[in-house]
Amino acid sequence: MLVSAKDMLQKAYEGKYAVGQFNINNLEWTKAILLTAQENNSPVILGVSEGAAKYMSGYKTVVGMVTAMLEDLNITVPVALHLDHGSYQGALDAMEAGFSSIMFDGSHYPIEENIAKTTEMVKLTAEKGISLEAEVGSIGGEEDGVVGKGEIADTEECKQVAELGVTILAAGIGNIHGKYPENWQGLAFDALEDINNATGDTPLVLHGGTGIPGDMIARAISLGVAKINVNTELQLEFQEATRKYIEAGKDLEGKGFDPRKLLAPGFEAIKAGVKEKMELFGSVNKA
Repeated sequence: MLVSAKDMLQKAYEGKYAVGQFNINNLEWTKAILLTAQENNSPVILGVSEGAAKYMSGYKTVVGMVTAMLEDLNITVPVALHLDHGSYQGALDAMEAGFSSIMFDGSHYPIEENIAKTTEMVKLTAEKGISLEAEVGSIGGEEDGVVGKGEIADTEECKQVAELGVTILAAGIGNIHGKYPENWQGLAFDALEDINNATGDTPLVLHGGTGIPGDMIARAISLGVAKINVNTELQLEFQEATRKYIEAGKDLEGKGFDPRKLLAPGFEAIKAGVKEKMELFGSVNKA
């Protein structure tokens, strides 16, 4: 059964560890992440962007696949199904379909409008017992074309949004989506500390977890980050394992062309990557 991310993230915030949000793209991705969470007795958040939901044919298909898999694979650790960077309409549609957690990303609106729309989302998600993530100060990278340095969120705006009663808050602290460029200046820990102090006990989210060094991750967790999003890194690991399989000519041997064989190395690579992140984030045996 899917659960809201609220309890798992509150526990992580208090226990000074983080729960990974691993974005899913298809059945292999979902199965690999769920099995790894179960094997490592770790809570987990499955992230789904609007684009990925569309690719998998829609929110209902995603909910159907994930809920059936929880049953068929006997998954007993807490699992939240989370809409990543949801638009206003996307949030409504995902809630309707049965997602247990929603990110409403109003960071591109003027702050007043972000607050107004987030206020409405707080009410709607509370009625359904769903956790809500809000964002202040956009995250750099491919998402909005900023490269080199992600935006730093305004502390006062973070405080205003946290006080609306959101479950978790994503705030830009120099992090970016996708691969980090050579000239990346690192996370702005002073800003993170200020935001953490200003937002009370609201757990914070670190987007763009791919490629951030382990010591920075540990420091971010010590300053209130309880949820870390990972996507690009697993895609790269999947791609690399698949490329090796094909370059070695394995797809031409026997029934090596069978998608179950063709996708197996990538599946194992995802599992290894997720395990590594769970160990880094400290969520192993926290289910």
